[in-house]
Amino acid sequence: MGFMQKQFFRLGFSLLVALSLAVGVLVQPATALTEEQKLVSEVWRIVNRSYLDETFNHQNWANVRQKALEKPLTDHKAAYGAIQNMLKTLGDPFTRFLDPEQYRSLQVSTSGELTGVGLQIALNPQSGKLEVVSPIAGSPADQAGIKPRDRIVKIEGISTTDLTLDEAATRMRGPIGSLVTLVIEREGEGEKEIRIVRDRIALNPVVAELRSSPEGKPFGYLRLTQFNANASMELAHAISSLEKKGAAAYILDLRNNPGGLLQAGIEIARQWLDSGTIVYTVNRQGIQGSFEAFGPALTEDPLIILVNQGTASASEILAGALQDNGRAQLVGETTFGKGLIQSLFELSDGSGLAVTIAKYETPNHRDINKLGIKPDTVVTQQILTRDEIATETDLQYQAALDLLSKNSVVAGIGNKG
Repeated sequence: MGFMQKQFFRLGFSLLVALSLAVGVLVQPATALTEEQKLVSEVWRIVNRSYLDETFNHQNWANVRQKALEKPLTDHKAAYGAIQNMLKTLGDPFTRFLDPEQYRSLQVSTSGELTGVGLQIALNPQSGKLEVVSPIAGSPADQAGIKPRDRIVKIEGISTTDLTLDEAATRMRGPIGSLVTLVIEREGEGEKEIRIVRDRIALNPVVAELRSSPEGKPFGYLRLTQFNANASMELAHAISSLEKKGAAAYILDLRNNPGGLLQAGIEIARQWLDSGTIVYTVNRQGIQGSFEAFGPALTEDPLIILVNQGTASASEILAGALQDNGRAQLVGETTFGKGLIQSLFELSDGSGLAVTIAKYETPNHRDINKLGIKPDTVVTQQILTRDEIATETDLQYQAALDLLSKNSVVAGIGNKG
């Protein structure tokens, strides 16, 4: 709409208002939408503009909007329900609506940083009570001596009985340097008041240890739990520290890593590659983009990646890039198979929308959606407890160790002379 048309529209509208007022009645245009209807329309427009499949799952997308707006939407809950039903027709579980609570917690987990006390919390499924899953290492809560399974009874004198998980988390977050008082209850110890000074909490998704192979060769064990904004930097620190300590090979554990930020996956792939394509992306128009590695890699040492059915999304981009470039061998089970990329949109009422905007292919143009990536060495594994990961009982880890031993023998022969 040009400037003149806009002006004309504005003048025309104000004239209409003036005329309506002159007769003492302001006539509401028949098309005026309620807040709830506006929210539904906003979601419809975003999907219409950016969703990967332009057939919208072989249906008339305009009709879907009309149907969603036919029923009266009395409150936000009804609007959220209408949005969810509308998105369901696309048949894509990754294009999804997030209420304000879910949207906030997703932002916190991917931003890799929050300010507060540093506790991961959950509601106990049996008792419904607020419990500590674990304090983040080095956080104020950790330093104050809070332990896993501690029950949080009060936050700032307010009982947690009627608080949702998000409300409890919000009350514990706050500006750096501010004080928060918690009452916790520990098995067999009764209640105890703990005062904690809030600080910046970095969510570090990397576990890194220098270990020895059965032949006594030092190697780096790296576990990555998600691809948040800190993942690339933390992994780079871990690799350079392990290199200094003499690591001669690496095991990178991506099992049950659900993914996260695409950019973090690409940056981490670049840490292991001197050159080569990392991933191809294909959008609605069929236009291909690609991300390349430009080196130098942080290490040339042999690398084995552990994967399973819970290895998804950005994890699969990383595993596929390193497998196709011949940089790593994969051990474990076929991965989840999520070859789609989502973009996150914030909606006008603080809720969010994740929309599939592109699909991706590995460097060898494998489309892994719903197929997953097959490892070079298949090893099936019963579900492990947290304490069993990367121990004698972990068959996939043991298979990786065996391969490393063979690799280092080969490398040893090559290096002689």
